[in-house]
Amino acid sequence: MENKSIIEVRNLTKMFNDFVAVDNISFEVKKGEILGLLGPNGAGKSTTLRMLSTLTSPTKGTAIVGGYDTVKNDNDVRKLIGIVSEKMIMYNRLTARENLIFFGKLFNIPQDVLNKRIDELLELVELTKWKDAQVGTFSTGMRQRVNVIRALLNMPQVLFLDEPTLGLDPQSSVEIREFIKKLNVENGTTIIITTHMMVDADLLCDRIGIMDHGKIVAFDTSANLKKLISGSDTTVLNLEIGNLSSSIIDGIRGCKSVDSVSQESTTRLRIISHGKDAFDSVIDTVRAKNGKIISMENLQPSLEDVFLHITGHQVRDSADQKIPMEADRRHFGAQVQRRVR
Repeated sequence: MENKSIIEVRNLTKMFNDFVAVDNISFEVKKGEILGLLGPNGAGKSTTLRMLSTLTSPTKGTAIVGGYDTVKNDNDVRKLIGIVSEKMIMYNRLTARENLIFFGKLFNIPQDVLNKRIDELLELVELTKWKDAQVGTFSTGMRQRVNVIRALLNMPQVLFLDEPTLGLDPQSSVEIREFIKKLNVENGTTIIITTHMMVDADLLCDRIGIMDHGKIVAFDTSANLKKLISGSDTTVLNLEIGNLSSSIIDGIRGCKSVDSVSQESTTRLRIISHGKDAFDSVIDTVRAKNGKIISMENLQPSLEDVFLHITGHQVRDSADQKIPMEADRRHFGAQVQRRVR
């Protein structure tokens, strides 16, 4: 028997003047699921998260979280959720414990209950012995762990994580991923993650929604998404060419069997092609351009390949639109004031 949906999104749209940030998306999230919204910066992931967490209202469509409409019943929704934004929200001059006490009081949690909960959460992320140290002295990974448990003080049923490993070193990223998985397994917390990091989506998420230009262009498990390009006539090829040139790249792109070509270094190409003759046509094209092949290997498709196959381009790392971000910041300030009052 399938779990009941805890989030239902129907035709959700967000516009900022003439700019369409989120374009008529619909999906459901099951209770206890980890869902990833994967895509480049500017794809609409963060704006979707802000609508689901009541920080901004949709232009059109509806979002239901825990049975409550995010617009009509916004206060009820806030009681059920926690949110970790892309930027850490903490005070460097306060200790880890002082930060958590400050934010816990915004939820009107009784002091004795709050103290116990803070101790449990600090133990959960293995920071108990640093509870009285200023957050400003912490490593980035330690700060992010405090940032995450800050969003758990109200014991949310749903946790929203916006780019949780952005800017972290590899070891810190591993620690955060392990904690997210632990939180989901042990507490049954439903988690929504936005990311443009393929490894986060691949390792953490039960299902993935690929977003591009405000739309959800694919929605499934990682394994099923990869099957989109792992059919019998599809090849993912890594090709190393000693004298790689634009002429060779253009020649490969011109092959009828080639779906996409991405340059990974000064000598390496990643090629997605189809058909029984794809391998031969690529080799013949390189040789016709006097290219010197050093090595080649067939690869299992990755989520990056899936994204490239579906959208026709790689995950970009462009800046988010400034106007939408500023508009949401103003809305966020108003929401905080309402909560504190």
